[in-house]
Amino acid sequence: MITVELARDLIGAGVLWEPAAGDRFVIDAELLTGEVFWISDLTVEVQTYRDQSLLGFNGTTEWALDSVTLDQALWLPREDQLRELLGDRLEVVRRLEDAWELTYAVAPGYVRTVTDADLECAYAKAILTL
Repeated sequence: MITVELARDLIGAGVLWEPAAGDRFVIDAELLTGEVFWISDLTVEVQTYRDQSLLGFNGTTEWALDSVTLDQALWLPREDQLRELLGDRLEVVRRLEDAWELTYAVAPGYVRTVTDADLECAYAKAILTL
């Protein structure tokens, strides 16, 4: 899973999030970043209130949460979402003994390679160099 730090870096680089069912996120507060939530039509759903998107928590009696705004949530994109962001720049994904190696085009005729033990982190690192 992508790290919270890399997720923050993606936001800082201008990657936008359109919340949808199946997305995962953390609440970007010191005591809550270790708790991962998934958007689902049953438990956490995207709601709109006064032209602002909210993540509504349904039936979570153990939590004192009704909803959070998107600026309080930190998107943890999945591999398929990161691969889509990288798009046709992706050239090769290769499994090494203890890591993933990802080769991608930065510009026509110029490729780079990143390596990370986690494939999602490798994708995020590649996106951050673009």
